[in-house]
Amino acid sequence: MGGVGVLLGAVAPVALMVATGYLAARLLRLDRGPLTRLTLFVLVPFLVFDQLWRADAEPLGALRLAAAFALASAAFALAGWAVGRLLGLPAAVRASLTATTAFPNTGNMGLSVALFALGEAGLERATIVFVVATVLLFGFGPALFHGGSLREQLAMTLRLPLIWAVVLGLAANAADLRLPANLGGGVHMLAQGAIPMLLLALGMQIAESRIRVGAYNLLASLLRVLGGPVVAFWIGRALGLGGADLVVLVLISGMPAAVNTYLMAAEFGGDAARTARVVVLSTLISFLTLPLVLGWALRAAGVG
Repeated sequence: MGGVGVLLGAVAPVALMVATGYLAARLLRLDRGPLTRLTLFVLVPFLVFDQLWRADAEPLGALRLAAAFALASAAFALAGWAVGRLLGLPAAVRASLTATTAFPNTGNMGLSVALFALGEAGLERATIVFVVATVLLFGFGPALFHGGSLREQLAMTLRLPLIWAVVLGLAANAADLRLPANLGGGVHMLAQGAIPMLLLALGMQIAESRIRVGAYNLLASLLRVLGGPVVAFWIGRALGLGGADLVVLVLISGMPAAVNTYLMAAEFGGDAARTARVVVLSTLISFLTLPLVLGWALRAAGVG
């Protein structure tokens, strides 16, 4: 498959499923809430468990990738905060800008595009990034918008099924667990349902949102989808990443703002309306920028 084919093969299936979710929400008037909860609290934990259980990645490489993304996230947050201070934005708007810059959509978009771009190797690495991103989002997101003690943040994180899926998946991998009666096949089938459901839910979210292009929304969106990959590339290089690890780091750092940043802003304070508009606009823009980011990452890492 040529370079253009790789780019189209990575983005086109994602666009198809997002568009299907959009049309389903418009035509069938579906309630997104139950679908989202089912996906986030059931299917995604199965996906994480399945990936970690079956993974044969070299531990040091996985730790280096996780560290690179954590450092990149800190740099993203600092950049968003600095731009907000430079523009003299109110505290609530500045918190929202910091959040949308710091937290890319590693779930709906990240897992999916990595899978279609690099196959199972990409999904395996994207799962590592997704786990780190989720811990960072739910560990620091509430403090960013509202404050709160470390104990409260830790309690919220430990209530997530995803965290326990990580623990169980790593334990199953270390113990070389074999499930009886082909239960492993059932786990894998549930895991395979997560990505299409994530993308359908994202399409439904777009259908429910109003699209506004204004200066702030455009700036915040471009800061996320174009600034993120550049920062991640240099951090990855500094930590010695190359090949598929570097491609996944750069690719996921070019994802749009995470949908959960809106949920955090609505729940804990911040400018929820602006956050929602940035999530939607950055998602739409990313369908144009992701092929460019992926092509650049593949060339820079010498993959393909």
